[in-house]
Amino acid sequence: MSNYRWARIRGASYFFTVALYDRRSDLLVREIDALRAAYCSVQRHRPFTCDAFIVLPDHLHSVWTLPPDDNDFSTRWAQFKGLFTKRIRQRGAVSHSKTRKREAGIWQRRFWEHCIWDEAEHAAYVQYCWSNPVKHGYVADPRARPHSSIHRDMRRGIVPAEWSGGAILRSDADVIDPYDRFDAPVKLARM
Repeated sequence: MSNYRWARIRGASYFFTVALYDRRSDLLVREIDALRAAYCSVQRHRPFTCDAFIVLPDHLHSVWTLPPDDNDFSTRWAQFKGLFTKRIRQRGAVSHSKTRKREAGIWQRRFWEHCIWDEAEHAAYVQYCWSNPVKHGYVADPRARPHSSIHRDMRRGIVPAEWSGGAILRSDADVIDPYDRFDAPVKLARM
């Protein structure tokens, strides 16, 4: 059996990729209301700051900052996946192994996570979330894709209305400091 090890740092920021088992599916955008409800429920019961989020048909990316006394992102993702699966009442291809582990065959078993170590990396992952639909060819401009935190951040004035990719610049041509961009302060832990 594989031995997975995560960087478990209290209050750190993390980048995540979570994917469906069937990478050809459009389930996440088709069932966006169930996805939002599951996400909000987890965030309400186990708070975290959502720095960026993008939903594509078969996977999603997000950047979270956990509370200062918390490092448990895996329970949050397990709850999110379980709530979403229950809400849509759907099952995918279920093998004997999945049945034994009480899986519905909707999600890939694991998710990809990366602990973010500095401000530049944080800004890069946030912008990666915003521009990911362009990378996959869904849109030519990140602002055209629904189900993205870019719209929230544009309403808040964090992203200029004319931004269509690349570095986020202020009028004085300085790159935005990620610490200026979120409701809650971001604490970056270092090892």
